[in-house]
Amino acid sequence: MDVPQTRYATTTDGIHIGYQVLGSGPVDLVLVPYDYSNIEASWDLPLFASFVRGLAMHARVLLFDRRGSGTSDRAWLGPSATIEAQMDDIRAVMDAAGSVRAVLFGIESGAALCFVFAATYPERTSSIVVFGALARGSWAPDYPWAWTLEHYDTWIERVERDWGSPEFVRELSESLSPSLDADEAFLAAMGKLLRLSASPGDAAARDRAVSGTDVRHVLPTIQVPTLVIHRTGDRAEPVEQGRYIAEHISGATFLELPGEDHSFPMDDLVPHVGRFLESIRAEQAEFDRVLATVLFTDIVDSTAQAAALGDARWRETRAQHDQIVRAQIARYRGREIKTMGDGFLAIFDGPARGVRCAEAIAAGVKPLGIEVRAGLHTGEVALEGDDISGLGVGIGARVGAKAGASEVLVSQTVKDLVAGSGLTFEDAGEHELKGVPDRWRLYRVVS
Repeated sequence: MDVPQTRYATTTDGIHIGYQVLGSGPVDLVLVPYDYSNIEASWDLPLFASFVRGLAMHARVLLFDRRGSGTSDRAWLGPSATIEAQMDDIRAVMDAAGSVRAVLFGIESGAALCFVFAATYPERTSSIVVFGALARGSWAPDYPWAWTLEHYDTWIERVERDWGSPEFVRELSESLSPSLDADEAFLAAMGKLLRLSASPGDAAARDRAVSGTDVRHVLPTIQVPTLVIHRTGDRAEPVEQGRYIAEHISGATFLELPGEDHSFPMDDLVPHVGRFLESIRAEQAEFDRVLATVLFTDIVDSTAQAAALGDARWRETRAQHDQIVRAQIARYRGREIKTMGDGFLAIFDGPARGVRCAEAIAAGVKPLGIEVRAGLHTGEVALEGDDISGLGVGIGARVGAKAGASEVLVSQTVKDLVAGSGLTFEDAGEHELKGVPDRWRLYRVVS
């Protein structure tokens, strides 16, 4: 898999955000990094490449540099530095990449952006995954695991003096990736990445901003599925922070992994994230199943009719047929799903309206010199964008195939549901429906 091309998205306040798109999975996943990053230099880290390529086996991954770092505009002053403004980095990248709804994967302070974005734009957030996350940047009596302001002062002084030096990188690795603190190739690549992600002044400014972060009030408002991953011995952000976050987000899943690494290596996260994404997809599929009345119509002997009329007249007849069918579907508040050959597939949220629509279509096309057959079944269908699927659709198609010219057939489910509607039926016998278990009793609508 090649290194993806860097492109640019523009936020509402005019800041250019560098982003990349990797993979083509069934869901979109936006990786929200720590305050500073560089999506191009990161590819020099084999551990980064293997991690994001692992994620790309499960999702279409959107990588980006937050404003003020890496490939993005170095805009980090006043209003543009607020959490609310930074949140727009995510929206801009999603819009530019054509992502309507995505999983947000936040690392450390990037988790705070995920939480605020999900609370503000729940319709654009399918779920959240966070790793080594924090909800508040600095110590408080009710949040005693974070750094004190004095600790930040000492750290920022070191950043401004030694940023990116071998000694600084080695010391930083002892906190972020202790399992790699003897890997000289990793340390060299990490030092280069730090220098290309931010200048000493930018890094110091961003760390000061992190010290003032507090999104704890947002956590109870989050309504999307959330997976919180934290290592038991995390040296940079104690595991109590992950536990706190999971306890304050309704229904969140907390996954505590062994180890001390706060950052790389992260390949062991991928299987857990993959299973979480698959569970969300399965759950979403259940949400997308609805009870509907399925209507299939089809022109009887259309091939012979077309041959008898000729191409020009048949096209005109077909156009009039389509107009009549669509008018009746709209009249009875149905939803056209698609045309198939010489027929239509539509759904209704009321079976009686579906039956009356089928009757109106059958009567309406007769003056054109053609007849249609129609079949209806009420059952559970799965919504798949503009299409539908499921056993209920298959049964409806098979019922329609059993109908004769100008005949409307329905399953017993439809007949039972419209009792008292004034519709009249006669028994059309038991039938085997191809590909559908059991024998089915069908009923003919009597005008």
